[in-house]
Amino acid sequence: MKKKLALLFAGLLAAATMMSALPVMAEEAAGDMDALIAAAQEEGALTVYGSCEEEYLSAACQKFEKTYGIKVSYQRLSTSEVYTKISEESGNPSGDVWFGGTTDPYNEATSDGLLEPYEAINAVNLISDDYKDPDNNWYGIYKGILGFMVNSEELDRLGLEAPKTWDDLTKEEYKGLIMLSNPNTAGTAKLIINTMVQMKGHDGAMEYFKALDKNVSQYTKSGSGPSKMVGPGECVIGVGFLHDGIYQILQGYDNIQLVLPEDGTSFEVGATAIFKGCAHPNAAKLWIEYALSPDCVDIAKDNGSYQFLVLSNATQPQEATDFGLDMNNTIDYDFEDAKANTSQYIEDFFAAVGGEDDASRFMTE
Repeated sequence: MKKKLALLFAGLLAAATMMSALPVMAEEAAGDMDALIAAAQEEGALTVYGSCEEEYLSAACQKFEKTYGIKVSYQRLSTSEVYTKISEESGNPSGDVWFGGTTDPYNEATSDGLLEPYEAINAVNLISDDYKDPDNNWYGIYKGILGFMVNSEELDRLGLEAPKTWDDLTKEEYKGLIMLSNPNTAGTAKLIINTMVQMKGHDGAMEYFKALDKNVSQYTKSGSGPSKMVGPGECVIGVGFLHDGIYQILQGYDNIQLVLPEDGTSFEVGATAIFKGCAHPNAAKLWIEYALSPDCVDIAKDNGSYQFLVLSNATQPQEATDFGLDMNNTIDYDFEDAKANTSQYIEDFFAAVGGEDDASRFMTE
């Protein structure tokens, strides 16, 4: 009995100690933030390379500038363009932070030592450690699902059914009707390549892309490019992130149908990170804290971006829920394999589809 009482009192004492420590921890975090804000304001400037849609990028940058009084310049570039740019700048980046876009190029940059680790205070709000780099090189802010966007009017006119699986896309009846993005410029395409490798194995994936390529009319520069072509009928089937399709539907294209592949799919983690050697390191750290807060992510849905958010204190966009984008049909994506092998897989993809022989289909502008 005495032993049980001793254990009970010990447990109560430990709990009380933890509870009393919480205000102290909160005070320390607040103090750290105050110091960071002051240091960032002393630097007075920040350059953001954004790989999300420009409407959201612009709104996020403007709010940061208004909130902290720090002058923000920004440029919208696809994730692969950012990766290429900072690779060429080799430790002397012209930008300070990267914002938005899928993590495959972020992981390539991590492997190359181009990102600066930072232990963010607001990372405590992430719903899972799956949404951050293990060494704090990048942090996730949203996630989105890969799928198909189809023009239902055009399919009816052609007497065709919508594809239901990834393999369906290779059917001869879809010849010339499909668009997806260029893996040399778009992180979305890199994710598609990695997804097929993980679902089909390397050799199976390359054979798949050979077959799919016969039906592709164009590889767009940006990952959202195919979604923009479906509503006007410039392509019948676009492959990309379904939240881009939601945006087009809400713009008035009610002829777009969203398809979640029945055989499984994967998801992006849209991220943010600091460039190693950047000119404004404190402003860059403050940006990360801002990006990991509702102040930043909750305005996405008001600026044309309807991804699922990965912060516990954020407000999920009702639009994503209303369109039934079920996250439960996604594969267990191997981020480590993608980090180690994406560059090689891209080379293998172009070898398989013969991209150099028909470069006009691979848009870079």
